[in-house]
Amino acid sequence: MATINDNYLKLKAGYLFPEIARRVTAFAEANPEAPIIKLGIGDVTEPLPEACRAAMITAVEDMGDRNSFKGYGPEQGYPWLREKIAAQDFQARGCEIDASEIFVSDGAKCDSGNILDIFGNQNTIAVTDPVYPVYVDTNVMAGHTGPANEDGKYGGLVYMPITAENDFTAEIPDQQIDLIYLCFPNNPTGAVASKAHLKAWVDYAKANGSIIFFDAAYEAFITDPELPHSIYEIEGARDCAIEFRSFSKNAGFTGTRCAFTVVPKSVKAKAADGSDVELWKLWNRRQSTKFNGVSYIVQRGAEAVYSEAGQAQIKALIQFYLENAQIIRDQLTAAGLAVYGGVNAPYVWVKTPDNISSWDFFDKLLHNSNVVGTPGSGFGAAGEGYFRISAFNSRENVNEAMRRITSAA
Repeated sequence: MATINDNYLKLKAGYLFPEIARRVTAFAEANPEAPIIKLGIGDVTEPLPEACRAAMITAVEDMGDRNSFKGYGPEQGYPWLREKIAAQDFQARGCEIDASEIFVSDGAKCDSGNILDIFGNQNTIAVTDPVYPVYVDTNVMAGHTGPANEDGKYGGLVYMPITAENDFTAEIPDQQIDLIYLCFPNNPTGAVASKAHLKAWVDYAKANGSIIFFDAAYEAFITDPELPHSIYEIEGARDCAIEFRSFSKNAGFTGTRCAFTVVPKSVKAKAADGSDVELWKLWNRRQSTKFNGVSYIVQRGAEAVYSEAGQAQIKALIQFYLENAQIIRDQLTAAGLAVYGGVNAPYVWVKTPDNISSWDFFDKLLHNSNVVGTPGSGFGAAGEGYFRISAFNSRENVNEAMRRITSAA
């Protein structure tokens, strides 16, 4: 009889967002007239930028002509897109990133899990707590952890608490860590990292032979000119960091699917025989074997992000969602809640009132205000007592949601 990957049986519960969807669906079926507003998952609501839509329409027409039709494209992505990414996202910020070091994909979420394919099973792995659940669950699935304890923490992982006391930025470990997950602007807390903070991590990684997985999916929301958008703005990061980026939140590609991962050719790790191996070669081999690339049509849409019109439209989208975040911050603060994030980030991290649990607060908002957010405990044990509210929605819905929440407070 066929056998399964038993590591999946270690997963304590359903993935966070399907569990939210299950509870919301059950409530909606029981209360079909309830006007539910969803500020839970980080799914955008505004239309794709016009420049992207126009480029994709043209690309569809290309597919109708034998002379311009495209079949399989380069697994790493079309050069014309990678060159624009390298020039505008990295080289313009002083980062020494070449187009050949960029791999276009169908999602930063996918890549942050798939990257484990090229790493061994003996690495010590550190994650923040709270944390984006994908980082933890994919390590569980890959067999890199032991079972979970009663707090939901998995053996074999090093958890780095991020709290209000440390400004939701993890402290440098006092032990050897091989693989380190960092996310800034942070999901779920909305915290940001200074250059000095990232420099400390890069210095630690280089001193310990560590690799940093840097999730910069929300970098477009950074408006403070003193804050870094990429870890490659930090000297030495080319030797120890892999960066994940996405078009989902800045250009609304959550349903269109396009992202990219940067693997500098100078990043190396050890083989079993002690030799140094370029991770670029391994990731290129992995992608060439398991991935057939993002469609030509979608990549043309992503390329339009870097046009003059695309940049203006992206800026307007980001500003819209940041204004939503500001409304959420202001309204909840005025209602007496302790609020974090929401500045240089699209997520607002709220302390639950009266010490009630994260899921109890979720149910209270759903049942009393018909508003959906995300329980902090779903991001890890240290997220208990907190609640994430997303700024990704229409202005009308954000205003109405805040009216309901604050009137019930």
